[in-house]
Amino acid sequence: MSTHTSEHHHGTAILKEIAVDYCPEVCLHSPEDDEIHITFDHRCGARWRSHHRFQYGTFGGRIKCPAGNTSGLNFNIYLSSLEGDKSQDEIDFEFLGKDKLSVQTNIYTVGCGNREQIHPLGFDYSDDFHEYLIKWGPQTIEWLVDGKLIRKEERKPDQAWPEKPMFLYSSVWDASYIDEGRWTGNYVGCDAPYVCSYRDVRVPVENIILMEDEK
Repeated sequence: MSTHTSEHHHGTAILKEIAVDYCPEVCLHSPEDDEIHITFDHRCGARWRSHHRFQYGTFGGRIKCPAGNTSGLNFNIYLSSLEGDKSQDEIDFEFLGKDKLSVQTNIYTVGCGNREQIHPLGFDYSDDFHEYLIKWGPQTIEWLVDGKLIRKEERKPDQAWPEKPMFLYSSVWDASYIDEGRWTGNYVGCDAPYVCSYRDVRVPVENIILMEDEK
């Protein structure tokens, strides 16, 4: 079982309310237990997000990815200024269904990514809950797994940097059509339904940014 790394939780609180962008019937949120579950089956998956945007801070939670043959699927936890916006800022953890032993990280600024890195985990991400955290600041970004730093980016002069206020998102979806299945694998679905579970999802409550339409 993963180690509970409370030293990284300063300034955060458990996310008690979420919005579900699509297929709410396959997304179960239990605020009493601080758990969220997304099921991927014949109805497809779902995407949830925080109600508000934030600017900087620590984000993440404990995640148990789906078991079985998950080839073709993408499950994730990430920050984005607005999903679907072609000029979004974004910071990602993405689990690629073809490989249960690694995780991908990425950064987008004004819609431009191509800063992917693959990180061996040393465990099967579907075996148990593990903590995945993003620590986002104006000069550094860190990705941590069970309290261990796996990637750190430091801002360089004149470098594009994610600065827009961002929601915390998570989804489960079939990404097998991307690059003819080379990214996440070809979808098989022999072990559906697939359930991705989240516990103790945290956000930096002191860093909420209210946009004009939220005031």
